[in-house]
Amino acid sequence: MDAQERIVKAINHEEPDRVPSFEDTIDNYRICEYYGEKYFLDNVERINKIFYYLSFGSTKLMTKLMRKFADGKLAAQRLVNRVGNLYRKIGIDLNHAVLTTFPIEFNKTGIVSECGHIFQYKRNPTYGITMTYYVGGIFENFEDYENFPKPDPDRPVREKVFKAAKQYDVEHKGEIYHAPAIPGVMESTWEGFGMENFSKLLIRPKEIKKIFDDRGKFVVEMAKRVIEWGENGVIMILDDYGYKAGLLMSPKNYKTYVFPWLERFCKTAHKGGLKVILHTCGDVSKIFEDIIKCGVDAIQPIEPTTANPEYDIFKLNEKYGDKITFVGNVSPQDLADKDPEFIKAYTKKLIKEIAPGGGYILSSGHSINPAVKLENFLAMRKTLEKYGVYPINID
Repeated sequence: MDAQERIVKAINHEEPDRVPSFEDTIDNYRICEYYGEKYFLDNVERINKIFYYLSFGSTKLMTKLMRKFADGKLAAQRLVNRVGNLYRKIGIDLNHAVLTTFPIEFNKTGIVSECGHIFQYKRNPTYGITMTYYVGGIFENFEDYENFPKPDPDRPVREKVFKAAKQYDVEHKGEIYHAPAIPGVMESTWEGFGMENFSKLLIRPKEIKKIFDDRGKFVVEMAKRVIEWGENGVIMILDDYGYKAGLLMSPKNYKTYVFPWLERFCKTAHKGGLKVILHTCGDVSKIFEDIIKCGVDAIQPIEPTTANPEYDIFKLNEKYGDKITFVGNVSPQDLADKDPEFIKAYTKKLIKEIAPGGGYILSSGHSINPAVKLENFLAMRKTLEKYGVYPINID
């Protein structure tokens, strides 16, 4: 059974040969070194500065040079290969090929994305790893948004990344499966403005609806594109609806502005034969049933460190386990702070209680950050290898 079949079976609530696994990102040098692979953002900060100086400090020239490089076929292949090689060596079944939020402007310290995010490359002083940090949005108001170029679903780099990912899967005989991933309607909207400016827009319904509708039309068009390009398994939509203490906006606003587009996205994907995995951080318990009603097939990561004790993967599984597949939820905080025996016990509990009958994909409760201990990551993986074979048989 290859990785794609394993993932689709799990989402269909059928038992594959073993419990599949996923990680959002692995931003951890020690794990990369252990598996003999380079971190995928190695040298990005240095490369950025070289292009800046080659452009004599001109952001316009730098953007022209960097876009030519970053939007090319070789850059797409390099990114897919570097991440894919690491995941394949670890034994992770599912990786995502992100097809949107590409740079539209480059500068000395980072980029501006096509959705208005401002990202900076920063080196973590404790762990010595360069990461991309969201530091704000470029839009001050609705007029700024309207004057900014809108993302084009037919930007060529999207298909290049998609095809590079599919080529990688074929070359490695299905050991790993790259699912196309589209950042969703909520996150791409608020992050382009920053939370303060976004909150002000919420009292101007015509303007905020126009922005959400623009983003919604784009994600639906992207679902159509990946179907046209030949995707036949899974599509991921990456969106954050909550934070540790609750939702980023009221349930009413989600139902008004976001969920009509999430539902249309799911219908488009399902019509094309695809399953939908939604990534959303935070406590989304107040809108969990709405997410299911929209047609989402699987949800990740069921963040285990929210302030709400009821937002618990085991309780959610009891209530909704026959309606949705769960992807998660070994706490990154525990992976950083606890000992391997604790991680083994928790991973074993997830497999024992949620995996029987399918409907479960193991991952961390968000991603593997620089603070995660190598020994704890290995404990999680080895526990999955030992106990994650179907039929599940854990005393």
